[in-house]
This record gives sequence, structure tokens and C-alpha cells, in this order.
Amino acid sequence: MSAAFPAPAAQAAARPLELLAPAKNADFGIEAINHGADAVYIGGPAFGARSNAGNTVADIARLSAHAHRYNARVLVALNTILRDDEVEPARRLAWQLYEAGADALILQDMGLLEVDLPPIQLHASTQTDIRGVDKARFLQDVGFSQIVLARELTLQQIGKIAAGTDVALEFFVHGALCVAYSGQCYISHAHTGRSANRGDCSQACRLPYDLEGADGQLLAQDKHLLSMKDNDQSANLRALADAGISSFKIEGRLKDLSYVKNITAHYRTLLDGILAAAPDRYRRASAGRCTYTFTPQPEKTFNRGSTDYFVNGRQHDIGAFDTPKFSGTRIGAVGEIGLGWFEAEIDAGIDPLHNGDGLSFFDNEGELVGLRINRAEPLAGGQHDSRSYRLFVSEVPEALEAGRELYRNRDQAFERALEKKSAERRVDVRLAFAETPDGFSLTLTDEDGVSASAAVVHPHEPAQNGERALATIRENLGKLGTTLYAAAPEAIAVTLSQPWFLPAGVLNGLRREAVEALDAARAAAYARPPRAVPVEPPVPYPDDELTYLGNVYNDQARAFYAKHGVRLIESAFEANEETGAVSLMITKHCLRHDFNLCPKEVKGIKADPLTLVNNNERLTLRFDCVKCEMHVVGKLRKNRVISLVAR
Repeated sequence: MSAAFPAPAAQAAARPLELLAPAKNADFGIEAINHGADAVYIGGPAFGARSNAGNTVADIARLSAHAHRYNARVLVALNTILRDDEVEPARRLAWQLYEAGADALILQDMGLLEVDLPPIQLHASTQTDIRGVDKARFLQDVGFSQIVLARELTLQQIGKIAAGTDVALEFFVHGALCVAYSGQCYISHAHTGRSANRGDCSQACRLPYDLEGADGQLLAQDKHLLSMKDNDQSANLRALADAGISSFKIEGRLKDLSYVKNITAHYRTLLDGILAAAPDRYRRASAGRCTYTFTPQPEKTFNRGSTDYFVNGRQHDIGAFDTPKFSGTRIGAVGEIGLGWFEAEIDAGIDPLHNGDGLSFFDNEGELVGLRINRAEPLAGGQHDSRSYRLFVSEVPEALEAGRELYRNRDQAFERALEKKSAERRVDVRLAFAETPDGFSLTLTDEDGVSASAAVVHPHEPAQNGERALATIRENLGKLGTTLYAAAPEAIAVTLSQPWFLPAGVLNGLRREAVEALDAARAAAYARPPRAVPVEPPVPYPDDELTYLGNVYNDQARAFYAKHGVRLIESAFEANEETGAVSLMITKHCLRHDFNLCPKEVKGIKADPLTLVNNNERLTLRFDCVKCEMHVVGKLRKNRVISLVAR
């Protein structure tokens, strides 16, 4: 059999690998599917952890209809913690999303497991903070079918969770990194009243800070010390799959369309390589193969630099301390500067500069400065000949000096290519054309084994030129260009007792009828994944006490945890009951480690607290060296408590 039609036995034994892409809206989700996603995740009208990324139920229905054509899934984020008055509206929304065709709900609030949800698959959000086997196994046993593991885990830790569970494991492989364990960040609510657990993070992690030592000495000044580089697991996909990851998730429900297209295509290409190399171990999670009009280049879309974080163990240089913005890729250095222009020598291997390109550089204070090229003129006879440019801009920044390193953070030609149709996804089919007693039949069988047939009544008229007649039949049957399907020439089988003459119109009509029948058969064959059944009697939660870190914000959630053996249940931080100094962030990122002050690496150093300072805000950093964690400690601002109580 061809690679497009693997043996059923091999497919049954192999584990599916799912590429999970973000969707800001239905149109972005459709493009993610077209560019190779096996599933997309999207926010609904409310209760998703991106408060300004709401989509209507009709949007979800439109996206689901498109995704299901390829057996791809639509996962809807319903993953904020809920007030008591929000539980019932969230339950009603869950039913509406199910009726719209959604395949799964992504949840954080366990209170929703205590209400009448539709028979839809449940996925545990990254906000549930899954770092160990006990928590993962618990979530599996209460009815979750897929769980998102913490970004901070190593390959070894992932392997242990995989060995101790049967649930599908999901892991972020690309995009922005929250410095805190997901679901364990409260600094936004403490300082602004905007809760990350309710989808409204103010991103305090991207602010500049000073770092003071225990004796008050200044260790760093005006640096973005809680801002991480972006996640990039491109080099680790096979290792992650071998460790047990089944769903490879791209961050970015607020990212632009070029990001979604480029990054989805990049990881589709990498995963296809893994599938081709190990067909006995892994298989595709959806149908259809993609072709692209561009070459995916992840470095060309927004990023803060790249890191594989902790997958291969703790390492230095995971922070984006200089800027939380997109500086881009180094392209060369500044040469002569004139009025309204400057010259630049471009490094070897860099794509040509174009009108509209965006450039950036760091000034003497370390601030990122951006500018846009109005006109780019190659200079003959420069140091690198055609790699020398005179660049005309609206205004040359004062800080621009000869010798400055230049970066490109917008490649106009690349962006323009992505503004157009940039991918095509086709499902492989085999065609079987044969004669019948009163005419002819055509059967289409897709790569998933779904078949459909059509027949036409037509006289059997011997062809005057048999070779030409057979070629015409094959040519007309293979014209699938405007459909969902594609067939290789060798996948078109013509079985006739002798060459017959058939007009092109008859063949085209038969093909269209067979395609419509296959569309209907595929739609009928699509089955949404079933809801997992919770273990009975209810399994105990790994701990018998929950502090504010448990994010319990409603009575249904309290009832859930009480049913699972939790004796002491404190309210979520958002209830504003924690008036003392508490951990506002818990992070694997450690500034002691980054500044070579780690007691495990430098003898004689103690893990004394450090202090982060932003304007008048002072945050104490405490270090749990046993767990290798940093706690950012602070208080709920009194003015926030007063204003919240007054509402």
C-alpha cells in the first residue's frame, strides 16, 4: 500500500500525534486547519482565559464544520475560574457549544464537573497546574480525557506521568512563556484587580525591574527580569513524542494570522517527518496533506528569542531580560548616515531588504528602537556589493549610530506572501471506475477507509482509439482540483472489459456525484470523541487541604473537592481574603541561578531573599531550593480591596 493508505493493523497499533493550533477567531482557525493543524483551540463567547478573544456560538459551528471535513477537532476554552453566579451561564454555554459541534471543552474550574454538562470530552487546562503523576492520575480518574502538562517539566518528568496514566498528554511546544506555573500567578489581580485565572492578565512579568541583593546592593537595573524568551521545542518533538506527548500545542490565541499560518506549517512539516520515520509507532490524528506556497520560517514572526525551557533540564539564558518586544533577526550593521537615510551592510545569508521592512536596534540605554524602511536601494560597489543598501526612512532616530547592529522584525515580502492563499490541504483518495450492466460506476475510497459510489446509465460504445479513450477516462476522473480530494495517477483504477467511449460531460458528472456522495459519507462517519466516565466511588484528591493556590472560587468547586476527600478548602485569591504577604508567583525560573548566586552551584552562598523593585512596588523573592523554585511574594493592594468591596 502507498504511504497515503497505511495498513489498518499498523494504524491501530500506532499512537496518534496531534498538532494543536490556536485560533483567535473562526477564520484564523480555518486557516490553521488548512495549514495542517489536527485540532484548534478557541475561546467562546465568555469564560475563556483570554477575555478579549470571544467568539460567537455560530463562529464555533462554522469552524467545527470546516475542521470535521478533515477529521480535525475543535476544542473550546471554558477555562476561567467562576463566581457562583457564573456557573449556570457557563453550563448553558457548554451545551450551546456542544450543539454547535465542538469536540471538547478545556476546563480549569472543577465546579463544572458538579453540574449537568453535555456528553462532550473534557480537557484539563494548563491552568490546572499539572506537574506530577498524582495530579495527572486524579484528573484522569474524574473524567478528563486530555490534560495539558506544565511547561516547566523535563523529558524525564513527562515520561513518569505518561507511565502512570492512560490519558492523552498535551504539551506546549511553541510561543510565549508565562514565567509562573500556569494557574499559580496572582500578581495581576493583586496589583490591578485583573485576574489571570479569569482571563484578564495585566502581564506584570513583562515590566522592567531593578534587582536588589540582601544587603541592598543593586544587582540589575531596569531589566525585564520576569520576562522569558519564547518556547521553541522544534528540536525536541521526537523526544517529546517518545516520552509520551500526544498533542503538541502552539501558544497564541491572540497572535496574528501570519503567526498562525507560519508556525502551524512549521510544526506540521516537522511532525510529518516524525510520522514518516516511525509509521509503526505514530500516526496522523486527522486527514489530508498540506502543500504551501511559502517556506515556513518561525524566526520571521513575533518572538522574544527562543528557548526549550526546562525540557532538557535547567539552563542559563532562558530570560528575555533586555526587552519583551520582538527585536527580530540580526541582519547587519549601520554604515554612513545622512539626512533621511542611512546605509547598511547586510550579513551573508540574509534575505534582501524591501520597501516596508521593519528594522530595530538597541540604543545606548538598551531600549529597543524601531523604524520602517520607506525605500531600500541596493548599492553597487559597497563592501559586500549587492549586500550594501541605502535605506530611506521618514526620520533617522537620533540614537542611530554607525556600527549599530541592525535587526529585522518585519519582512514585508514574507508577510505579503502570507496575506494571500498560502496552503492547500487535500485528502488522498483512490478511484475505481468500472462498467455495470447498463452503464458505469465510480467508487471513491479515502485515506480513512470511507467509501462512496455513483453510477450512470450509459450505452457501452466501443472506442475507436482505445488507448486515447482510457487516457481520457483517467484524465477526467482525476480532475479533483476544486474538491477536498487528491488522487495520484496510480490511485485511479480503470477496470473495463474493453475500452469504451464516454463523453467528457458524462465522466465529469459521474465524478461530481461520487465526490458529493463521499462528502456525505465522510460527514456521516465523523464521530466526536466520547466523554470519559469518572471512576466510582470518587477517588481522593492527592492532598487533603487546599490553600488559595487551589483556585476554588464557587460552591460547586468546594463540593467537588469535598467529595474527593479535601477537608480544608480556602477561597481563591480572587476572593480577596489573603490580606497578608503571600506568593503572588511561583516559578521554576530562578534569578539566583541566572545571576550565579545559586547555593547548589556556588559554595558558601546562602539562598537569602532578593528584592524586585518597579517604581514604588517592592516584591520579595524567596527561594525554595529543595523544589528548585522561586516565589515572588507581595500583598493585595489595599486600594484594590477597598474598590472591589465597594462594587
